[in-house]
Amino acid sequence: MNIGTGQARAGNNPMDGALEGIVVVGLEQAVAGPLATCRLADAGARVIKLERVEGDFARGYDDAVFGESSYFVWINRGKESCRVDLKRDDDKALVAAMLAKADVFVQNLAPGAAERLGWGAAALRARHPRLIVCDISGYAPGTPDYQRKAYDLLIQAEVGLSAITGTPDGGPSRVGISIVDIATGQAAYAAILEALLRRGRTGEGSHIQISLFDTVAELMNVPYLQTRYGGKAPKRAGLAHPSIAPYGVFRLKDGDIVLAIQNDYEWTVLCADVLRRPDLADDRRFKTNVSRVDDRAAVDAAIQDSLDAWTFAALTEALDRARIAYGRVSSLADLIAHRSAATIPVAVELESAEVLAPAAFVDGKRDTLRPVPKLGEHDMSLRAEFAPTAGRE
Repeated sequence: MNIGTGQARAGNNPMDGALEGIVVVGLEQAVAGPLATCRLADAGARVIKLERVEGDFARGYDDAVFGESSYFVWINRGKESCRVDLKRDDDKALVAAMLAKADVFVQNLAPGAAERLGWGAAALRARHPRLIVCDISGYAPGTPDYQRKAYDLLIQAEVGLSAITGTPDGGPSRVGISIVDIATGQAAYAAILEALLRRGRTGEGSHIQISLFDTVAELMNVPYLQTRYGGKAPKRAGLAHPSIAPYGVFRLKDGDIVLAIQNDYEWTVLCADVLRRPDLADDRRFKTNVSRVDDRAAVDAAIQDSLDAWTFAALTEALDRARIAYGRVSSLADLIAHRSAATIPVAVELESAEVLAPAAFVDGKRDTLRPVPKLGEHDMSLRAEFAPTAGRE
């Protein structure tokens, strides 16, 4: 199945990636769109990142990595940066020439902006039937909110995620990372891969429309279903699981630990083999997960009474023997030093930064990462490559 065009990547050494030969044009900024195209670049695609003259505004979010933004370094590696002024006819013609040779076009401009530029999905696919167009917006087309501006934190609040995030005695909270943008970028990446496979069978491109709201609303299905059909909305539980008990943080002599019990058998093992309290497993109040959740305060208090004298090292040794899951309550410094954290180098300017590695191993190896582009680094090469055909689609 041939899903690509065979277009070579200009000015770069070819990678032995699954998407080698795929050309992606990203008219993108911030997080969701760039994350999707970063995943495509990591898989070997050639990604041309179109930036405003002043650059993707994510370049200015911070200057933590050798003067570059941590956001930008993370999700823009392996791309070619080309500055364009879309008010100029010659730059619009340049982009049109790129799109004529592209396999995938990803854009997260304001709703309607791509259509006003002449790059709406219907117009593009009429000219280029094999093109896959991915539009990312805050809300889905056809909804009353489609034209609204939408950002990660706003969607966390609007979709109800913040209502179930935080501590019982506190107010709604933000998830500590840009989870809406990240989830949407990942969902867009998956949809693009499906579209490439579909094109390999049919020869036809696709129009993908994906929104921040829909992406995270779909992830909210468990609390949604619990509330709509069970009549019981989950409460903010802090560092605890709202649907499983015991599953939360407990205090030891020398620190904190999170314990996780997934079923009634594990509960019995924890009580008998670790806590040396088989009576807890026999207590009819605690027999099932549902009853333990209903009486979580009593369950947690009984466990805490048994753990007050334990050290972290002694308890984790006992938990490992019993095959009971646990987690350390880590700081970011702990993550940096974590024995299981894998990092991989990425070139940033003249430096090399260590980023946390992508999760997938393929044939026992992790992919290497290509450099983070400087603003406009590929202006000249891309203009030389595409300008001669600009306007002749």
